Amino acid sequence: MNLLEEYMNQLKSIDNKIIVKPYSPNLGGVVTGIDLSKEISNSELDFIKDAFNQYQVLFFQNQSEIPPNLQVKLGKSFGPLHVHPAAPTMEGHPEIFEIHTHKNSKISNGTENFHSDVSCDEYPPLGTMLQLHILPECGGDTMFVNMYAAYETLSKPMKEFLGSLNAWHESEHIYKGRYSERGVSDKDILCPSALHPIIRTHPETKKKALFVNRSFTTRIEGLLKNESDSLLKFLFDHSEQIDFQIRYRWNKNDMAFWDNRCALHKAIWDYHPMERKGRRVTIKGDRPN
Repeated sequence: MNLLEEYMNQLKSIDNKIIVKPYSPNLGGVVTGIDLSKEISNSELDFIKDAFNQYQVLFFQNQSEIPPNLQVKLGKSFGPLHVHPAAPTMEGHPEIFEIHTHKNSKISNGTENFHSDVSCDEYPPLGTMLQLHILPECGGDTMFVNMYAAYETLSKPMKEFLGSLNAWHESEHIYKGRYSERGVSDKDILCPSALHPIIRTHPETKKKALFVNRSFTTRIEGLLKNESDSLLKFLFDHSEQIDFQIRYRWNKNDMAFWDNRCALHKAIWDYHPMERKGRRVTIKGDRPN
């Protein structure tokens, strides 16, 4: 019996209702029977932590709107919270990034490509918790990619070659002007950049994952530009194969919690001029190695 089964049995003996079921064979778990709008127990938190490591992204369904203070507290259960270097935050809660796209939006709140949140930071985020309170009538799905699978399906020689390489993750091309329509001036933002290994080892599962993404990863250290461009294109195309993907259709007040260390995501902006709104908190991570 693995840890997840043990926690499930333990929790069932307490309230007989919290469960997690696979969303698809390749990644994702749907969690029901827990109310995140209220204080949760230590055993429930342990259950979430173990399921998070197993499924890479969790979808908490049948939820009420989570008060900002409890969403912040839940995020802090996993570590210190990250403050976005460029995006506007919620008044009174600097740890909360408000997601809001509507009929007057010129761009979506997220990047249009698959990415790992703020991978340009020296210590990129561990994970992100997003709850959506307003949904379009249709559209607005989010896609996720399993980066363990992206690594595991590479050939042995390619794994060995990539294992010695680092790549730059940069943000100026994304953040400059991105949030100007929400009152954020370029002089008030940060545009971090960082050098990370192309292959990283997850600090908890100890599994290897490909750690590049089309939004932030710009060049491979030590290679000529044409070599770097060609190899990155191959890695982006490889990691975004449909076999590694899932597509999640949101219900009102669902909360998704994804692992930025081993999964990519992409919010689809196909619903303009309809509205989509929610709040997210992001947990600080460690330096990839």
